[in-house]
Amino acid sequence: MSTPHRPPVEARVYVPAPGETCDVELMPAGDVTEGVVRVGGTIRRPHQSQSLAVAAYLDWLEDAGFDGSPRFLGRDAQGRDVLTFLPGACAGAEPESWVQSEELLASVGRLVRRLHGASAGFVPDAHPFPDRPFPVPDSGATASAAADGPVLVCHLDVTPQNVVVRDGLALGLVDFDLAGPATALRDSYNAAMHWVPLRAPEDVWPGWADTDPFRRLRIFADAYGWTPEERRRVPALGIEAAELSYGRMQERARTLGGGWARMWDEGVGGLILRRRDWLEANAGRLLEALSG
Repeated sequence: MSTPHRPPVEARVYVPAPGETCDVELMPAGDVTEGVVRVGGTIRRPHQSQSLAVAAYLDWLEDAGFDGSPRFLGRDAQGRDVLTFLPGACAGAEPESWVQSEELLASVGRLVRRLHGASAGFVPDAHPFPDRPFPVPDSGATASAAADGPVLVCHLDVTPQNVVVRDGLALGLVDFDLAGPATALRDSYNAAMHWVPLRAPEDVWPGWADTDPFRRLRIFADAYGWTPEERRRVPALGIEAAELSYGRMQERARTLGGGWARMWDEGVGGLILRRRDWLEANAGRLLEALSG
């Protein structure tokens, strides 16, 4: 699947339109990547080790007809990655009340399912994704991961802050920095974890205390289309994912520093362990909610 007239991602140079660079807006900083700006109808991001792999993935999604991701346009004169800007609203660091919409939640499940359908068949041969700084089972390294289904490239960071919303529905995904090989079940569970959210009551965002995580998880599962077997796997998979995430975050904080170290210092490790404990304590209720 390719577009014959499209230059290879490594050779693509973005030439701005006259006067475009005069319209600059600083975008909200992510947990790790800073220095992202909007220039006219484009987003400029610092070039990173995974940039070319992500660019090739975005090309594939475009060719597959997936309209919910940015398009990679090339690199500008400052060496930054240039992507198309997706108009709409994204949640703040502490998601606002409108993010609680069940209709929005269901649309997130459908959007992630469409992404996975479009991702099928993509193999990052020319520009492989960098090795992760901590072993993950997403590539089939464990028996439980092998049971999740085939490996495909996924977003892996479908948080409320990375979903573009228009007219109350999820229509786009941004910030593909953590994209890489995983399985559809693990990526969709990760999205549900952020959007339900699945976390200890003491860690729920301000204004979210009255939301029902069991009902919201069922809404996501139905919208995405988890099979009965996938639903049975979710509690154990969530516990495993939390333990893995704790080790990965700790290792990234130690070796990469920056935003990873800041998040670790702010207590993300404790939040992850409390999530694991909550999932263990509520595994039965989660299964009941998912099975109906």
